[in-house]
Amino acid sequence: MNDHRYPSAEIAAIEKVIRERRDIRHFASGDLPAGLLERLLTAAHLAPSVGYMQPWRFVRIASSQRRDALWRLVDAERLQTASQLPTRSADFLKLKIDGIREAAEVLVVALMPGREAHLFGRRTLPEMDLASVACAIQNMWLLARAEGVGLGWVSFFDPDALADLLEMPAGSRPIAILCIGPVADFPVAPVLESHGWGRRLPLEEIVFEDRWRSGAAGTPTAY
Repeated sequence: MNDHRYPSAEIAAIEKVIRERRDIRHFASGDLPAGLLERLLTAAHLAPSVGYMQPWRFVRIASSQRRDALWRLVDAERLQTASQLPTRSADFLKLKIDGIREAAEVLVVALMPGREAHLFGRRTLPEMDLASVACAIQNMWLLARAEGVGLGWVSFFDPDALADLLEMPAGSRPIAILCIGPVADFPVAPVLESHGWGRRLPLEEIVFEDRWRSGAAGTPTAY
């Protein structure tokens, strides 16, 4: 008997929220329920981090002028990305890649400055600070989905330009714009899967035993 196991219904709820999480770009009008933003940030702050460094920092974008400036940065990168896609530029430009203007809340997530001083767990893998922040964002994503609220991670921006816009200190690095808000519905499948940009790989293509199995997973398609 495992006294540490959660009840089956709670385990099923965890599996359900993982399965039904979606990267949201379309938002409905309205505010977040009272206290939910703080709870989402608390969930992020409970994430694991290498060497307990807690490298995440959050900037809430409160003014419409700052949102517009943020959107302009994202749109500039959207056009740059489209220009670099070898075969699907027109398809890409049809996609909605952000909800900055419509979402109830917009947060910029950044890596803190001074990370080079933290060697615990980062001496050979310095990118573990980024992995830690990704865990924090995933915590927010799952809680948002459980609450019936959409969250989208936007990564189309020039990090240096965004850092300048938000007056971030030297050494910090923005890695995500999070759009959060009510939604009319959640897509049944990931949007990029529905639009033919990729598919969920079967486990046998991504799980190996003892060594990397040559030829098990194909080379990703370049778009």
